[in-house]
Amino acid sequence: MVEIREIQLRQIRRPLPRENDPDKVAALMESIAKEGLREPIDVLEVDGQYYGFSGCHRFEAHQRLGKETIKCRVRRAPRSVLQRHLA
Repeated sequence: MVEIREIQLRQIRRPLPRENDPDKVAALMESIAKEGLREPIDVLEVDGQYYGFSGCHRFEAHQRLGKETIKCRVRRAPRSVLQRHLA
């Protein structure tokens, strides 16, 4: 089951470092400041912890805008699914 929730940025672990395009982040910052986030990021909830593997540009845009939360599409998963994402 997938649900949409606002989650604190500091609660989302991002275990795979990604290189973001600064121009894309800047464009998203402008869009989010005007209209809010249109498309939630996807996170896995494993044992009460949140893990983000996509939505890197949207996540960084929220951080740089000083926002405390981000709209997330949350999918609960067992630790075995998390391990596959980390492999």
